[in-house]
Amino acid sequence: MNATARKKANENAETMLSVEHVSLSFGGVKAIRNVSFDIRKGEIRAIIGPNGAGKTSMLNVINGFYHPQEGTITFKGEKRSDMRPHIAATQGIARTFQNVALFKGMTTLDNIMSGRTLRMKRNMFWQALYFGPARREELEHREYVEEVIDFLEIQHIRRQPVGKLPYGLQKRVELGRALAMEPDLLLLDEPMAGMNLEEKEDMSRFVIDVSEEFGTTVALIEHDMGVVMDLSDRVVVLDHGVLIADGTPDEVQSNQDVIDAYLGISH
Repeated sequence: MNATARKKANENAETMLSVEHVSLSFGGVKAIRNVSFDIRKGEIRAIIGPNGAGKTSMLNVINGFYHPQEGTITFKGEKRSDMRPHIAATQGIARTFQNVALFKGMTTLDNIMSGRTLRMKRNMFWQALYFGPARREELEHREYVEEVIDFLEIQHIRRQPVGKLPYGLQKRVELGRALAMEPDLLLLDEPMAGMNLEEKEDMSRFVIDVSEEFGTTVALIEHDMGVVMDLSDRVVVLDHGVLIADGTPDEVQSNQDVIDAYLGISH
């Protein structure tokens, strides 16, 4: 899909998630102050801003790690004052983390399989026996995981412990675990942090393919403005917990408030 067609499709897309007047404080520190924005189905939505702007706090509010003192989150038509992590996961929200959060002693395959846990129906008794229905179920989930491994082009590391992998490949494995959940909304917290140019190009390609081939809605935090402007359909800009801009990449990078607070360049 070319950029023009993608833009038109996103303009007509329904709202998947809506953040309305959300405020979050930790004691006297106001991490988020009266922030509202939405995420449309099928789009790549970027959340940017300087360090301490409240970006990760916002992702934590969306998937239930933090509970805001004010405001509401509406996901797939259901409004709630806060989300719970297990509810977010069962309803179709998956995420990766700023610092890689994998089971370092487990293989790539086993880490990605852990993303299928919520979709397994057999109880622990059947899983312990690994017989009959439980075995058939695991083989079915294993087939989907193998598809994710092929998609991310990591067949060559499928049996390797992830703790021994280079950082860029660990980030790819973490993306694979999130994709194994078959999410409707994928939250990516700095997916390209610490990567070299080649690794960033690969990850950017995977993010686009996740959106276009899987039909997954993506919200990402990223500091590389080249990546943000190339990938995203719309951009939210936060500064000290306050929303200062919301629009297309072109609109945002020409916004004087964004230039003053974050980009630090003149136009």
